[in-house]
Amino acid sequence: MAAPSAMNQQPWEFYVVTDKKALQELSEASPYAGMTAGAPAAFVLCSRKSDVRVPELVDVDMSLATENILLEIEEQGLGGVMLGIAPFADRMEKVAKAVNAPDSLSVFTVIPFGYPLKKNPQQDRYDAARVHYVK
Repeated sequence: MAAPSAMNQQPWEFYVVTDKKALQELSEASPYAGMTAGAPAAFVLCSRKSDVRVPELVDVDMSLATENILLEIEEQGLGGVMLGIAPFADRMEKVAKAVNAPDSLSVFTVIPFGYPLKKNPQQDRYDAARVHYVK
C-alpha cells in the first residue's frame, strides 16, 4: 500500500489466499498459472471500478503495487511470480469467482508465492543500448 499512485487514488484491494480449493481454482485461471495449485499462498490484486480520480492510470498504479509486493517477497527470502490476468476477461472472471470478488472490483493479477525449491541467481538484463542520455 506504499506504492505511488496517480493523485494518491490508491485503487487497490488485496486478497490473501491460502485456501487450497481457491488456490486450485486460481491455478486454472490461465494456461500459465499451474504453479498456483502447489503454492502455500497467493495474492490477488484487484482495483476499484469507481471512486478513482484518474481511471486511465489505474493499471499503472496496480503495476506499481505489484512490483512492491514482488520486491518484498524477495526481501523475505521467498519466491513469487506475477501472472498475466488482466486484461483477459476470461481469466479475470475465473479469478474473481475463485476469491468471490464483488462486481465493484476488477481483477488485475495473481501472485503465487512461497519458499522456492531452489534459489536462482538474479538475471542481468541490463542493456546499455536501451539507455539514452539527453544532455
